[in-house]
Amino acid sequence: MIKKFRSYICVPSKGDYARGDNRPKVDCILCSIIEGNPEVQQKIIYKNNETMVVLNIYPYNPGHLLIFPIKHVENFEELSEEEICNLFLMAQKSVKLLKEVYHPQGFNIGINQGEAAGASVKHFHIQIVPRYTSEIGFMETINGTRVVVETLEETLKKLRSKARMFY
Repeated sequence: MIKKFRSYICVPSKGDYARGDNRPKVDCILCSIIEGNPEVQQKIIYKNNETMVVLNIYPYNPGHLLIFPIKHVENFEELSEEEICNLFLMAQKSVKLLKEVYHPQGFNIGINQGEAAGASVKHFHIQIVPRYTSEIGFMETINGTRVVVETLEETLKKLRSKARMFY
């Protein structure tokens, strides 16, 4: 059962980003990461000529990853069979990496295509969120507040230290 929370620990920069107030002035955030644009955070775990794996800068849990093609594609059906295979191979390798580093009990692996489906980025990507049976703790139970227990820099360091074993 997934718990709905009454409130969340405040991350003001995320609110600004969601409203568009604090977003970098770029056409595509993922293309900007690919290009190394200094206006966007570079939380790269792995990159090859076809795909990239990065940390979500507003994670649901530590290790929340985005996997996307290097070429700008908005819709799943625009990908070739080879590109689909490459992306899902990276997703599989990413799950193995996350299992090695975090030992989660499950994963949410998903694709949101189109604004009506919840997509906020117009560049096709796969999200992987490690999940735990013990996610619900004191803050969630008593206060209805979601807690993320690790900084992005800590997560990045842990995943990069093991990434070569999987990619």
